[in-house]
Amino acid sequence: MTRRNLRESIFKILFGLEFNRPEEMQEQAEMSVSEMTEASEEDAEYIKNKVNSIVCHKDEIDNKLNMALEGWSLGRIGKAELAILRLAIYEIHYDDSVPYKVAVNEAVELSKVYCNKEAKGFINGVLAKFSD
Repeated sequence: MTRRNLRESIFKILFGLEFNRPEEMQEQAEMSVSEMTEASEEDAEYIKNKVNSIVCHKDEIDNKLNMALEGWSLGRIGKAELAILRLAIYEIHYDDSVPYKVAVNEAVELSKVYCNKEAKGFINGVLAKFSD
């Protein structure tokens, strides 16, 4: 799988986790990865590790996101947009292998596929606050 395909798979799992209770997230993430038939063993392990790490850092990521939102709360953000933002913020702050511009660009690209037209500007604007 390409990096973009891996990221899209991670996004889909994160999106699905929004429909579970917090205490179920870890188990649901592992089940989602184990059900992926198109991923090689190496890809599945990469996805699993990244999803688990994002879930473990979820509260920190949400705190960072809350500080960047102006006039918005997490509850007002669509579930797809929220999953994309969590993934991008994780990559910006916790994954040294992903450059900032790549994380932002990939988040915008995901929003073009899974969100409405206005979401890409919103996501880009929020993530711009994380540039260092």
